Amino acid sequence: MSKKIYSLPYFLWIGLFVIIPLAMLFYQSFFNINGQITFGNYAQYFTSGTYLMMTWNSILYSLIITVATLLISFPVAYVLTKLKSKQFWLMLIVLPTWVNLLLKTYAFIGIFGKYGSVDGFLQFVGLGRPQILFTDFSFIFVASYISIPFMVLPIFNALEELDDNLVDASYDLGASRFQTFIHVIWPLSLNGVKAGVQAVFIPSLSLFMLTRLIGGNKVITLGTAVEEHFLTTQNWGMGSTIAVVLVLAMLIIMTITRERRLADEN
Repeated sequence: MSKKIYSLPYFLWIGLFVIIPLAMLFYQSFFNINGQITFGNYAQYFTSGTYLMMTWNSILYSLIITVATLLISFPVAYVLTKLKSKQFWLMLIVLPTWVNLLLKTYAFIGIFGKYGSVDGFLQFVGLGRPQILFTDFSFIFVASYISIPFMVLPIFNALEELDDNLVDASYDLGASRFQTFIHVIWPLSLNGVKAGVQAVFIPSLSLFMLTRLIGGNKVITLGTAVEEHFLTTQNWGMGSTIAVVLVLAMLIIMTITRERRLADEN
């Protein structure tokens, strides 16, 4: 009985802030802009070339951000596990997450903007003043930078649990560093990698503020479309439809990852 009482706040939180909002979102997706019940929102989404292109852009950008973040985070996490003051350096990596996302975004606007520090450096080395802000590069760079701590943490935890005796045994049996990484370190850290991919790929699908402020509306994703329908066109039904599709996509990704984990454990 006591366990049920202690778990009551958890279920209340899930009900009020997860289940009820999702139910309201799903309900609203069946209404058009005039308040009439319709299935047209879903039909329009799956038949419109514009929305399908936005879906492709969202997946592509999320994939690029995830891969870029992984390529940076895995070596960083591995090096951290070998340092004496690893908790201190890990804290420095996590520290930027304490800063408000909007403040970090405006900081990068100043860095990449016209007459910013990067612009001034490029002019100093003779490369002129290229347009960096409001480009795909600036959007992917900033999104990857913001996502790095969320990739580093789970990989670091997985590598920390790695038995060094297994690595030493691999070397003793004549394996090279590359072979040891491929056959020992990578498979044993895969759970951390999957958790990091979830933490980066799923939020990247619904980015909208960075697409506005850093991408300059040149980067169009489903998150941008949701914001546009709710705040500009006031078509809450279509905005809810796109949001429902995003939620389903996230659930599919989480389910696929969970099944792979179970398969690996078995």
